[in-house]
Amino acid sequence: MTLPRLKSLCPATLVLLACSGGAQAEELNPVNQQELNDIVINQGANAAFNHAFEAGDELTEFTFTSAHGVGAHVGEGRRFSRFPRADLDGRLEWTKHLPKREGGPNATSCIACHNLPIANGAGDIALNVLVDPGHTADPAKFLERNTLPLMALGVPQRLAEEMSQELYAQRSAMFMTTCKEGTGRIELSAKGVAFGSISATRLTEAPCKIDVDYSGLSGVDEDLVIKAFGWKGNQPTIRAFTRNAAHNELGLQAVELIGDKDGDFDGITNELTVGDLTALTVYMAGLERPVTKVELADLGLQELDNAERARIELGEVQFAVAQCGTCHIPEMRLNTPVFSEPSATPGFYDEMFPSGADPREEHLVADAAIWMDMTIDQPNNRIETSSGETRHLGALRKASDGGALANWFTDFKRHDMGPHLADPDDPLGIGAEMWLTRSLAGVGSTGPWMHDGSATTLDEAIRMHAGEGAASRDAYLALPEADRAAIVAFLDNLVIYKNEEAH
Repeated sequence: MTLPRLKSLCPATLVLLACSGGAQAEELNPVNQQELNDIVINQGANAAFNHAFEAGDELTEFTFTSAHGVGAHVGEGRRFSRFPRADLDGRLEWTKHLPKREGGPNATSCIACHNLPIANGAGDIALNVLVDPGHTADPAKFLERNTLPLMALGVPQRLAEEMSQELYAQRSAMFMTTCKEGTGRIELSAKGVAFGSISATRLTEAPCKIDVDYSGLSGVDEDLVIKAFGWKGNQPTIRAFTRNAAHNELGLQAVELIGDKDGDFDGITNELTVGDLTALTVYMAGLERPVTKVELADLGLQELDNAERARIELGEVQFAVAQCGTCHIPEMRLNTPVFSEPSATPGFYDEMFPSGADPREEHLVADAAIWMDMTIDQPNNRIETSSGETRHLGALRKASDGGALANWFTDFKRHDMGPHLADPDDPLGIGAEMWLTRSLAGVGSTGPWMHDGSATTLDEAIRMHAGEGAASRDAYLALPEADRAAIVAFLDNLVIYKNEEAH
């Protein structure tokens, strides 16, 4: 059964909320990908970006109902479940859903979980999700995940794209050397981060065929695609992350995920269009970046006395002394700070949708890509100073050569964090003890911390580091108490902020 999307009573074609006030409209228009393409062609990519951003904003705030396909036929007459139900394996029940469900569904809107300290932020411990990707039906093997913020996700995707391109180029050069000399080996690195090594042996000369040994890799998959999303670093793009979350948390099955099938047996198909996913991707990519209390104080938006400012400055120094910046790299440079959807970087666009459909047949094409310059185009946090100057606090800082500087505090690499932080199961095959370095951008606003929210303070989070993080933890613990407190003050200074008066 397919229920049509109903038309909005508001005049704008992509309006999802009521025309006045904050009440939810009863009706929802799908975002049409071909219409977005037409805006790119006729009005330019920037106009399409603004259009898609507004649509994505409203999609994240919209409270979906059963008429839109939210939830699923879990079984036992349920539409939602706060925990996985692999015990429900009857006809049309949880276990039989396509694609295979990991958890939930457990919410009716994006901001039901992403709401601290503001909409699109992180989530409290009560909003943790439990997933059972292996369908074990064993609570002892459930994986628990705390909610991460959605701010400025175009930044980590673009950094990951450029890092992957560096790794691709190094691998290609090594392959050429192998074909010429018979053997080859290279130490891989991108933006100063080491990812181990690969080696190869030539099997035949004409044509050249080689055998590649990837066993020396560290913190990245054999495809060399840096995956910046998911606690395990298993999703390469905002789009992939979003359609997976929509399926598992909301029970909204994207057309590009399942086609026109009713994979969760709720009687609704075509629950999220290709255009919907584009709008959500563009919106999260274009959200304002996390900032610092020091930045806010310099603009008169935050009170910060001299003692606290000095403590933050000391903490930044001690952060480096304690080797925290080895993995939580404070700053990386973007050569080209332009986010594009779809991406033009191999590994960061769908050659085929999970449904098996060709994206081009669904009008998602590179020739009509929506793009934004991350140093100027973000709509939020444009601040008018007392002198009349406009400061774009939501955008990345420009580098002198046309690039941009991103303070994302991660190395985009997976690390073994020791048995204490290990998952009880390893259904993805990444390693129960392996975790992507968590970005510290906005970390002062996003407690509780760690993958399961088990750290109630930043000090606790640091003390939990083990495995590859043990040296930094020990260096932190060896510092005088005042220096440790300064590091915590520096981290607490990394915040999420939205200037409501600017909108």
